[in-house]
Amino acid sequence: MIAISKPQFGDEELALVREVLESGVVAQGPKVAQFEEEFAALCSTQYAVAASSGTTALHLALLAHGIGPGDEVITSPFTFIASANSVLFTGAMPRFVDIRPDTFNIDPALIEAAITPRTKAIMPVHLYGLMADMTPIMEIAERHGLAVIEDAAQAHGASYHGRKAGSFGTGCFSLYATKNMTSAEGGMVTTNDPQIAEQVKLLRAHGSKVRYYHDILGYNFRLTDLHAAVGLAQLRKLEHFNTIRSQNAEFLNQHLQNVITPQVPAGQTHAWHQYTIRLTHTDRDSAIEKLKAQGVGSAVFYPVPVYRQKVYLDRGYDQSLPVTEEITKQVLSLPIHPALSSADLETIIEAVASL
Repeated sequence: MIAISKPQFGDEELALVREVLESGVVAQGPKVAQFEEEFAALCSTQYAVAASSGTTALHLALLAHGIGPGDEVITSPFTFIASANSVLFTGAMPRFVDIRPDTFNIDPALIEAAITPRTKAIMPVHLYGLMADMTPIMEIAERHGLAVIEDAAQAHGASYHGRKAGSFGTGCFSLYATKNMTSAEGGMVTTNDPQIAEQVKLLRAHGSKVRYYHDILGYNFRLTDLHAAVGLAQLRKLEHFNTIRSQNAEFLNQHLQNVITPQVPAGQTHAWHQYTIRLTHTDRDSAIEKLKAQGVGSAVFYPVPVYRQKVYLDRGYDQSLPVTEEITKQVLSLPIHPALSSADLETIIEAVASL
């Protein structure tokens, strides 16, 4: 079976993990600091602050911007639930805006109408590795005095008109096992604002700058040096990994038939965390089974809009966003990871042609 994702580890990860174990410093220490420095360089930001997961990175970023009870954050309904849940964690409420069918990302043309006196931030999600349309989003945020928190969990190395994901507002990345680069589990917050960076550092470590002295209510959202060691090795391979993903995507775009293939808007580079097609003339459930029978794994990211999840229905969410609801019925992600062989790609093409 050709897996939908496959983490790539080698001697580099083993060597750095061994170095940490031999040092005896396995909690948050020098490897975390080094990882933060190199990740900031990747994103062309002044600061990067490591966290225990992509979800905690989002939570920390929101708190650092002062988001709390009574506030609203505009975001996408077509995403992994952690995006919106991180808003709930602060006591604020997400406000969902429909997406564009061509990019699967939040539609900037609809954002301004969703702003209320309670709105404090916009959280665009760079879904599947393609950045949201950041120019109009930043213009809207500036006009209304709103923070911008980029959910870049799937967009490591992606760019928008020459600027990297995580460099527009406060960026939040996931380092989960299936991402383009991983630390097994972990997250990262990027920013050019020294005050936001310091607040994130404070919040992630029980509100403490000096050991056993606590200034504010904080959390244990720290990353270990063991995770950072894996992340460092992966970071140094990211450009190579993303190049292969892009080549695989280009090959699939050229050869797949009878489906709507993903395209990249001018001026953008796609990180291709997921390669997601749209099925408009084929039943998706039967397509998944047909692909499986031919040895091709696939997955649906995501089958239910966030506002249709029980946890949101129980909180009184009752809306219908037509593009999101159409897209959730059509999307299907195919293998795109760097471990694919030429034979694997040919098998994927043949399997999709038979749908």
